[in-house]
Parts: sequence; C-alpha cells; structure tokens
Amino acid sequence: MITVPEMEYDMLENVEGIIFDLDGTIVDSMGVWRAVDEEFLGRRGITLPEGLNKELESMEFTETARYFKRNFSLPETVEEIIGEWMEMVLEQYRDKVLLKPGLKGFLEYAQGKGIRMGVASSNHVDLVRAALDGHGIGSFFSVIVTCSEVERAKPEPDVYLEAARRLKIPAERCLVFEDIPVGIRAGKSAGMRTCAIQDDYSQEQDEEKRRLADHYIGSYTQVLDGTYEVLQNRR
Repeated sequence: MITVPEMEYDMLENVEGIIFDLDGTIVDSMGVWRAVDEEFLGRRGITLPEGLNKELESMEFTETARYFKRNFSLPETVEEIIGEWMEMVLEQYRDKVLLKPGLKGFLEYAQGKGIRMGVASSNHVDLVRAALDGHGIGSFFSVIVTCSEVERAKPEPDVYLEAARRLKIPAERCLVFEDIPVGIRAGKSAGMRTCAIQDDYSQEQDEEKRRLADHYIGSYTQVLDGTYEVLQNRR
C-alpha cells in the first residue's frame, strides 16, 4: 500500500469521489488531435485554421463532427466523419499516448483510501475505454460519462453532476481533475473542488487555470508528496 507523509493541508480530506477529465488529464493526448485535424482536412485540400482547437474546446465529440461538416462544407455524413476519426486515433489512444506522470500511483493510493473514481469526458466513449484499458487502469474507474450523454457540454456542470450521481456521492464530496479552464469551470459549477493539472497543450492558459481552480499540480506525484499548489480559490 502506498503511504504519504502527513500534511498540514490534505487535498483529499473529506473527498469520497474523484472525477477525471481524460485528454490532457489522464493521458497526454491533446497533441494527437491537432495532427488528426491537420491530416483529416489536408486529405480534402483544406488548411487547418489557426485557433481551431481553441474553438472546439467546449464541444463534445458528435458536436465537433457537426461543426466540421458545416464549417468546411464536407459531403460526408456526421457518422462517416466520426468513423474516419476513430480509424485515425483508436490505436493511438490504446497503445501510444502516455499516462500523465504519477497517475497510476495516485490511482492506487486513492483506491486504497476507499475513494470511488470516474471519468467525465467530452471525447467518444470508445476512445475513453481504449485509453483506460490499453494502459491497464480501467478497473480503477467505477463510471465513465461523456458529454454526449448529457444535455449540456462543458463548461456547464451536467457531465460532472451525472458522474457524481452514478458514483452515488454528493457533489460537494467530489474532487475534479482538469487540464483546461472550460473543464475547471464545469467542475466548479457542479459545486465540486477542482485541481488543475499542467499540460503543454494548455500552457498559455495556466494563469487562468490557477485563477479558477482550488489546487494546481504538475504531476500526480505532487498530490502524494504534498507539494501541490493550494490556491486562493480553495473553499
């Protein structure tokens, strides 16, 4: 069993559930999508617009496909677009993207404390499962909820509230890990504590992440050794 030093302030105090975003939070996968978008559009003779990824941040998977079809005047159906994306990235999520540093040890520690865990993602459920099972961490998570299953996507709280409902844990007893401001806002709107995690893809948003979140980490190891940042937003 993993042990941690006693800390003056414990991020996990009174936490019964932890809910993770996937991309940029569990796995280093954000860069995958810029390459996919570039290749997908390049096959059609379209140059990747600047700022596209920022515009897509708050969209769930199917909504993103609709956006591509509409904004790039694509002849394919939304289902065909999704199918092509899945062919391009499924193997990468299963075998190639890396786990965020220190994650597995943290999951083992949280599980040992009896904390229930779930995933709340804007991504496709098949890619969520591919990433979790491909890295041998699927058994740590009791629930997976995607934004396509709820009425409103992030930054609205719906996906986090649904995850808490399925975990059977009050929102105020949940801690959210997120890598971008849109997700942090969703967790905060759900009435949950939030921890921002460093990700190269969202480095330019670090100041905003620190302004919104209750805590900030560069890796999950910092949760275990107590070197995480406790921000002024802490409840």
